[in-house]
Amino acid sequence: MTIRLDPVRIRDEGRRVALIHYWLVGMRGGEKVLEALGRMFPQADIYTHVHVPDRISAELNRHPIYTTSVARLPFAARLYQKYLPFMPRALEEIDLTGYDLVISSEAGPAKGVIAPPEAPHLCYCHSPMRYIWDQYHTYRAGAGPLTRALMPRLAHGLRSWDAISAARVDGFAANSTHVANRIRKYWRREAEIVHPPVAVESFAPVPRAERGEFYLWAGELAPYKRPDLALEAFRRLGLPLVMLGGPDRTARRLAAQAPANVRVLGPVSADVLKHHLARCKALIFPGEEDFGIVPVEAMASGRPVIAYARGGALDTVVEGETGLFFHEQSVAALVDAVERFEADRIDRLDPARLAAWARRFDEAAFRRGISVSLARLGVTIAPERISSAG
Repeated sequence: MTIRLDPVRIRDEGRRVALIHYWLVGMRGGEKVLEALGRMFPQADIYTHVHVPDRISAELNRHPIYTTSVARLPFAARLYQKYLPFMPRALEEIDLTGYDLVISSEAGPAKGVIAPPEAPHLCYCHSPMRYIWDQYHTYRAGAGPLTRALMPRLAHGLRSWDAISAARVDGFAANSTHVANRIRKYWRREAEIVHPPVAVESFAPVPRAERGEFYLWAGELAPYKRPDLALEAFRRLGLPLVMLGGPDRTARRLAAQAPANVRVLGPVSADVLKHHLARCKALIFPGEEDFGIVPVEAMASGRPVIAYARGGALDTVVEGETGLFFHEQSVAALVDAVERFEADRIDRLDPARLAAWARRFDEAAFRRGISVSLARLGVTIAPERISSAG
């Protein structure tokens, strides 16, 4: 359900817009979205549970940033996720009196603020909290003994609050069809699909003579991204694979297990990532993600993607045109997909066409999507906030 409110003209002067973000302790996909929202609303205030200034961009730090009571708890900058049960009340304590518009950025608790009656509230949802919904049992199984014992009681209360607080939101925008489906499942709300902004202009194809014969896996070495699946598939295939990403300890452990044809480079700079994305034969993407920025970056670099056919990849990869899918999250299925890729020579797809496809996920498309979602709430955005970076 989307609620249309009386039309509001958002003024560019003053501090009439509040951006609510779960926590600011690093620069990942959610923080890049927050940067883009900040460019649309350069005078906006930001509210968050925890703020570590030296871990976020100067662009975000230019906004007035206010923290909740969670920031005053012991060692909050490091233990913020342990304080999840305190976050609902902390959000409700934020005084948003006087704001014309509230936009929450939800992956951890953010949408539960109490907006003024006259202020439309749009929630941009990266993901309903996985650790209390669809990934609850996975997270609990991997937790320590104390957390595992406490989770059933705590998660039950958080689920109730999470579902109830969804009713406070006037409209939802989801970063993918996959997330929109989960919003419908857990919160019983409909959501516009607004893909997150990807800096596609920072990537470009290279001439064929500069490209290599290796496949690439890139990202955080987290279990749900399935680096283990990539490693074992290429152990069986014997084809060259390069794996990029951290943390260091996990990368070292993976490198010790890797066969000679698999190189685990660990955490790398943005320039090294760009170099490999433009020169790989294809990106291997075996995880199920809410959206997945790396596949779009690969296509912007002119390279195809071999992806597990679940999650956000279904919105970004086109079978036979920008890559191919495998439908079972297993070593055998990934091996079969790579062998099909080799046989069909999909790597010869026109890099310029792949890069052109990737441009539909740029920041301009994101701003247009946000403006449409806000228009459904009766909020009119100044045209320059849609067509420029602000």
